[in-house]
Amino acid sequence: MSPAAQASAGPWWKHLDRYHWFVFAMASMAWLFDCLDQQLFILARQAAMASLLPPGMDAGLYGGYATAIFVAGWATGGLIFGAVGDRIGRARTLTVTVALYSVFTGLSALSTGWIDFALYRFVTGLGVGGVFGLAVALIADALPNESRTGALGMLQALSAVGNVTAGLISMGAGQLVASKVITPEWSWKLMFLVGALPAFLCVFLQARLREPEKWVKAREEGRRTGVAFGSYAALFGEARWRTPALLGMLLCVSGVIGLWGIGFFAPELVGPVIERSLREQQLPDAEIAGARGIWIGINSIVFNIGAFVGMMAMTRLTQVWGRRPAFALAFVLAMAATMGYFRFFNGREDIWMSAVMGACQLALFAGFAIYLPELFPIRLRSTGTSFCYNVGRFLAASGPFTLGQLQANLKKGAMTADARIDAFRDATTWMSLIFLLGLVAVAFLPETKGRPLPEDEPAKSREGGSAA
Repeated sequence: MSPAAQASAGPWWKHLDRYHWFVFAMASMAWLFDCLDQQLFILARQAAMASLLPPGMDAGLYGGYATAIFVAGWATGGLIFGAVGDRIGRARTLTVTVALYSVFTGLSALSTGWIDFALYRFVTGLGVGGVFGLAVALIADALPNESRTGALGMLQALSAVGNVTAGLISMGAGQLVASKVITPEWSWKLMFLVGALPAFLCVFLQARLREPEKWVKAREEGRRTGVAFGSYAALFGEARWRTPALLGMLLCVSGVIGLWGIGFFAPELVGPVIERSLREQQLPDAEIAGARGIWIGINSIVFNIGAFVGMMAMTRLTQVWGRRPAFALAFVLAMAATMGYFRFFNGREDIWMSAVMGACQLALFAGFAIYLPELFPIRLRSTGTSFCYNVGRFLAASGPFTLGQLQANLKKGAMTADARIDAFRDATTWMSLIFLLGLVAVAFLPETKGRPLPEDEPAKSREGGSAA
């Protein structure tokens, strides 16, 4: 669509009817509560490990193990449910994945040791991993073309609402600990129980979702012609789809490792830095524990307010500049903001830096939501999107181990609190170079701005068309 046509088309939401709004709301709620679960795990991870592990065991180390297991489950679920969504339907599969992650989020609160906690987190990850590709494909196929880019950008931006809600839950639990209403051992359990409820209620609403008409017609035609839906053999057997799948995967690996292997370990910096300042004030241990939880929650909220702004800005940039220029700028800013945050965050007065890092890191993910479905045909849209977005999580699962080992090497035996903080800063700075991988992938990927969603017709018939 030309700039003039886009201007005359008006805002993306003007083209939605009542059912379109319902589809958008259900897909967005599924992803919002998915992100709520992810963020609750990040915020509760340290407290859960301290409660579940025997005395003397390293809570940080086993928190890294639990994170790696969760992310591996996420990757596995993405690969499985992405293909299932193309085969049996996006709406039906999305409901299954939301039910899966909501039930096992609640069960995580009943853990009695780190092994069953990690098992619950793995199964939760299966459900979590399936949601993104399904929700994105559902919106891409069900909403008008004129609304697609804006709606997908907003879907990703609303994930920040789930993350902010998780921060508020963490702050509430921290306040209850500080007030001695509950013990620190119960704070993380309460967080998981509260987080599971709204996602579970969402399942009942999603039962009304219909499959997109485009997908239904394509699936019927595929059954007559024998065309494979949700097939990894088809995805990698044809160069036209294999190339964007592999390059799209590298694009997402950079952002996923940057966020899950580095950015989401901000609590491990914020907590000790805040605790150090509180101990200098000679406050009681119980008050320090509660205040630490509150400030970790505040940091999460500030981070995700910035993330919302960054994702909305990225949505606009992809529409005005194009997908590739927007990604190039976003990767450079993400690397600079991440390095700056972990080098220079020193206390409560620096909390604004979390908003900057959140804006720059999460802007990439709005780009993923918009760009990935534009690379694959309807029979492989959920499969290809989920592959790109999730397979990199197998590599991201190594992030906690890499970060921990790099930190240990840089620490060089020093055991003071300041030495551990300095080693953590150095480790995250080096790992931030992963964002350069995204720049390399962008250089070889196609520009999709102004083009229709790809299908299996010969390339000649796809030259013209309208765009979202």
